[in-house]
Amino acid sequence: QVELVESGGGLVQPGGSLRLSCVPSGFNWDYAAVGWFRQAPGKEREGVSCIGNSAGSTYYADFVKGRFTISRDFVKNTVYLEMNSLKPEDTAVYYCAAADAPNYSASYFCRVPNAYWGQGTQVTVSS
Repeated sequence: QVELVESGGGLVQPGGSLRLSCVPSGFNWDYAAVGWFRQAPGKEREGVSCIGNSAGSTYYADFVKGRFTISRDFVKNTVYLEMNSLKPEDTAVYYCAAADAPNYSASYFCRVPNAYWGQGTQVTVSS
């Protein structure tokens, strides 16, 4: 059974930072794109950032460029999303997703996430 487990969400003040982590089980994701998506109340899910199976391939949505950094550690089998300069509009449930087929590019996967999904972790940015 495939499972993705996210951690690292929480409450942070505007301008603060958080780091999300995602770890898979029952699934070898070395050849799969992995990404972070978010959904705020009343809004559609949107792609935030994705990384290809070679860590050099990354994609960022315009609204997080320069503030968020995605990375993957093949030794620790973990994908991270470092979030800096957080804004209230970043408040959402953040989901980790891994492509259910190999070799998607990061940009394609963030737009067309045929994926295994985690349960989500809440990120709240508020003073």
